[in-house]
Amino acid sequence: MCYMVLLSTDSPEDLTKYDKPLISFSTELPALAEALQLAYPYKWFVGSRDGCSCGFRHLYIGSVELGFGEPEEWFPEEAGDIQATVCFVKVVSNLLANGASVDCIDAWGHESSEADLSGTVDVNLNIISELKFRFFENHRFVFTASNIG
Repeated sequence: MCYMVLLSTDSPEDLTKYDKPLISFSTELPALAEALQLAYPYKWFVGSRDGCSCGFRHLYIGSVELGFGEPEEWFPEEAGDIQATVCFVKVVSNLLANGASVDCIDAWGHESSEADLSGTVDVNLNIISELKFRFFENHRFVFTASNIG
Protein backbone atom coordinates (compact mmCIF):
# COMPACT_ATOMS: atom_id res chain seq x y z
CA MET A 1 0.00 0.00 0.00
CA CYS A 2 1.06 3.58 -0.65
CA TYR A 3 0.15 7.07 0.42
CA MET A 4 -2.21 8.86 -1.93
CA VAL A 5 -2.57 12.65 -1.84
CA LEU A 6 -5.67 14.03 -3.53
CA LEU A 7 -6.16 17.77 -3.96
CA SER A 8 -9.32 19.66 -4.83
CA THR A 9 -9.81 23.28 -5.77
CA ASP A 10 -12.39 25.56 -7.29
CA SER A 11 -9.80 26.78 -9.79
CA PRO A 12 -10.02 25.36 -13.32
CA GLU A 13 -6.27 25.92 -13.72
CA ASP A 14 -4.38 23.02 -15.32
CA LEU A 15 -2.06 21.89 -12.53
CA THR A 16 -0.01 19.69 -14.87
CA LYS A 17 1.92 22.86 -15.71
CA TYR A 18 3.56 22.44 -12.28
CA ASP A 19 4.83 18.93 -13.07
CA LYS A 20 8.49 18.36 -12.22
CA PRO A 21 10.56 15.24 -11.57
CA LEU A 22 9.59 15.37 -7.86
CA ILE A 23 5.86 16.15 -8.23
CA SER A 24 3.11 15.56 -10.77
CA PHE A 25 -0.60 16.21 -11.08
CA SER A 26 -3.19 14.03 -12.76
CA THR A 27 -6.95 14.21 -13.09
CA GLU A 28 -7.03 10.39 -13.00
CA LEU A 29 -7.82 9.72 -9.36
CA PRO A 30 -7.20 6.45 -7.59
CA ALA A 31 -10.36 4.76 -6.34
CA LEU A 32 -10.39 6.00 -2.74
CA ALA A 33 -13.55 6.43 -0.68
CA GLU A 34 -11.79 9.36 1.02
CA ALA A 35 -12.06 11.34 -2.24
CA LEU A 36 -15.70 11.99 -1.30
CA GLN A 37 -14.37 14.22 1.51
CA LEU A 38 -12.88 16.68 -0.98
CA ALA A 39 -14.86 19.91 -1.12
CA TYR A 40 -14.17 21.40 -4.56
CA PRO A 41 -15.04 20.41 -8.14
CA TYR A 42 -11.55 20.19 -9.68
CA LYS A 43 -9.81 17.12 -8.27
CA TRP A 44 -6.22 16.05 -8.75
CA PHE A 45 -4.03 13.13 -7.77
CA VAL A 46 -0.66 14.46 -6.56
CA GLY A 47 2.12 12.04 -7.36
CA SER A 48 5.73 12.06 -6.28
CA ARG A 49 8.87 10.68 -7.90
CA ASP A 50 7.66 7.26 -6.74
CA GLY A 51 4.47 7.44 -8.82
CA CYS A 52 2.34 7.23 -5.67
CA SER A 53 2.47 10.00 -3.04
CA CYS A 54 5.04 8.33 -0.77
CA GLY A 55 7.80 10.74 -1.86
CA PHE A 56 6.46 13.59 0.30
CA ARG A 57 6.93 14.35 3.99
CA HIS A 58 4.38 12.37 6.05
CA LEU A 59 3.66 11.76 9.72
CA TYR A 60 2.22 8.38 10.61
CA ILE A 61 -1.18 8.41 12.27
CA GLY A 62 0.40 7.65 15.66
CA SER A 63 2.74 10.66 15.39
CA VAL A 64 0.30 13.37 14.33
CA GLU A 65 0.56 15.04 17.74
CA LEU A 66 4.06 16.18 16.66
CA GLY A 67 2.33 18.59 14.27
CA PHE A 68 4.11 20.63 11.65
CA GLY A 69 7.84 21.10 11.91
CA GLU A 70 10.99 21.61 9.92
CA PRO A 71 13.19 18.63 9.17
CA GLU A 72 15.29 17.63 12.18
CA GLU A 73 18.76 16.15 12.20
CA TRP A 74 17.68 13.43 14.65
CA PHE A 75 14.91 12.29 12.28
CA PRO A 76 16.46 11.82 8.83
CA GLU A 77 14.24 12.53 5.84
CA GLU A 78 15.00 12.13 2.17
CA ALA A 79 16.06 15.43 0.56
CA GLY A 80 13.75 14.65 -2.37
CA ASP A 81 10.77 14.22 -0.01
CA ILE A 82 11.48 17.62 1.52
CA GLN A 83 11.86 19.30 -1.88
CA ALA A 84 8.72 17.63 -3.27
CA THR A 85 6.69 18.81 -0.27
CA VAL A 86 7.99 22.36 -0.70
CA CYS A 87 6.92 22.18 -4.38
CA PHE A 88 3.43 21.07 -3.27
CA VAL A 89 3.14 23.99 -0.84
CA LYS A 90 4.23 26.44 -3.55
CA VAL A 91 1.50 25.18 -5.88
CA VAL A 92 -1.13 25.52 -3.13
CA SER A 93 0.18 29.00 -2.23
CA ASN A 94 -0.08 30.04 -5.87
CA LEU A 95 -3.67 28.81 -6.09
CA LEU A 96 -4.57 30.67 -2.89
CA ALA A 97 -2.86 33.87 -4.11
CA ASN A 98 -5.06 33.70 -7.21
CA GLY A 99 -8.19 33.53 -5.08
CA ALA A 100 -8.83 29.79 -5.25
CA SER A 101 -9.97 27.52 -2.44
CA VAL A 102 -7.91 24.37 -1.84
CA ASP A 103 -8.13 21.24 0.27
CA CYS A 104 -6.47 17.84 0.11
CA ILE A 105 -6.47 14.45 1.75
CA ASP A 106 -3.61 12.13 2.62
CA ALA A 107 -4.80 8.53 2.68
CA TRP A 108 -3.53 5.01 2.25
CA GLY A 109 -4.16 3.51 -1.16
CA HIS A 110 -6.56 0.74 -0.27
CA GLU A 111 -9.72 -0.76 -1.58
CA SER A 112 -12.53 0.12 0.77
CA SER A 113 -15.99 1.55 0.37
CA GLU A 114 -15.64 3.54 3.62
CA ALA A 115 -13.56 6.66 4.15
CA ASP A 116 -10.93 6.29 6.84
CA LEU A 117 -10.04 9.88 7.78
CA SER A 118 -9.10 10.77 11.33
CA GLY A 119 -9.77 14.50 11.14
CA THR A 120 -9.44 17.82 9.35
CA VAL A 121 -6.49 20.16 9.78
CA ASP A 122 -6.72 23.88 8.97
CA VAL A 123 -3.43 25.07 7.45
CA ASN A 124 -2.71 28.78 7.26
CA LEU A 125 0.28 29.06 4.93
CA ASN A 126 1.06 32.50 6.35
CA ILE A 127 1.90 30.67 9.59
CA ILE A 128 3.10 27.25 8.45
CA SER A 129 6.19 27.68 6.28
CA GLU A 130 7.05 25.54 3.25
CA LEU A 131 9.66 23.63 5.27
CA LYS A 132 7.33 22.99 8.21
CA PHE A 133 4.45 21.52 6.24
CA ARG A 134 4.06 17.76 6.19
CA PHE A 135 1.12 15.51 5.49
CA PHE A 136 -0.62 13.66 8.32
CA GLU A 137 -1.71 10.16 7.46
CA ASN A 138 -5.50 9.79 7.04
CA HIS A 139 -6.28 13.50 7.39
CA ARG A 140 -7.96 16.19 5.32
CA PHE A 141 -6.25 19.59 5.03
CA VAL A 142 -8.02 22.89 4.35
CA PHE A 143 -5.61 25.61 3.18
CA THR A 144 -5.77 29.37 3.70
CA ALA A 145 -3.25 32.20 3.57
CA SER A 146 -4.87 34.70 5.89
CA ASN A 147 -3.18 37.37 7.96
CA ILE A 148 -3.43 37.09 11.73
CA GLY A 149 -4.30 40.13 13.83
